[in-house]
Amino acid sequence: MSGPLAVLIASWSRLGCSRLSAAIRTFSLVGARASVAPVRVPACVRVGTAIVSSVFIAAAVPAVVDAPHATAAPNVAGMIVFLDPGHNGANDASISRQVPTGRGGTKDCQASGTSTEDGFPEHTFTWDTTLRVRALLNQMGVRTAMSRGNDNALGPCVDERATMANALRPNAIVSIHADGGPANGRGFHVLYSSPPLNNVQAGPSIQFAKTMRDQLSASGIPPATYIGSGGLDARSDIAGLNLAQFPSILVECGNMKNPVDSSLMKTPEGRQKYAEAIVRGVTAYLGSQGGTPAR
Repeated sequence: MSGPLAVLIASWSRLGCSRLSAAIRTFSLVGARASVAPVRVPACVRVGTAIVSSVFIAAAVPAVVDAPHATAAPNVAGMIVFLDPGHNGANDASISRQVPTGRGGTKDCQASGTSTEDGFPEHTFTWDTTLRVRALLNQMGVRTAMSRGNDNALGPCVDERATMANALRPNAIVSIHADGGPANGRGFHVLYSSPPLNNVQAGPSIQFAKTMRDQLSASGIPPATYIGSGGLDARSDIAGLNLAQFPSILVECGNMKNPVDSSLMKTPEGRQKYAEAIVRGVTAYLGSQGGTPAR
């Protein structure tokens, strides 16, 4: 076995997942044309739930309405996108374990996330929206992998998600979230690592963030009125962005505490709108890179 999957499985072992699963499962990057030979994979609770194959996704992919402009970007087939639905489906005390921030400090393994005022959780919004993004990208031949494989259990820590993404050498990394800001503020903001820690963060990640900002705005989703500037937010405290070695952004789709944003997030139609806009941002960025698949 070779290629990005072999590297990913090796990275799982380096993260301390020494116990191998009893069952042998067949993996493939979703959207890949060729399947990968069966391999034994680590079965640790956190990282073992990170999925590169749809056989591990217990939840069905939601029905997807074709986006009229989602297939417009050329030369994206075969490219690899790592998708990170923010937070976990369930949490316990282990999420307070300290992990590296990428800037010499530590932070909690994971945050529990926010919710709308009537209790619709961020982790469910991010899970459903990410599945919709994945389905649209796969329709265009983009190969995708996800950081977690369900919405009812613990997922990887923030640093582990970055390690998994880097192991795939993807063309782009997208973490999908929703914010919990002041109720009178609404709109999206796109985060990127700043000050940059490598050349990718200094150039491609910023370009990716701006492209995503432009496509979200063009899709009718307003930029945040309460944080960042013009829909962008340069951050030094986001471990996944700090640790990224490939173009990486975090999209805060909107404010779950705002009644207008939350009403959109709580409906399948609203989540589809967010997904289609994110896909436009991803494919516009991929298309600008000359259509070179990751290696």
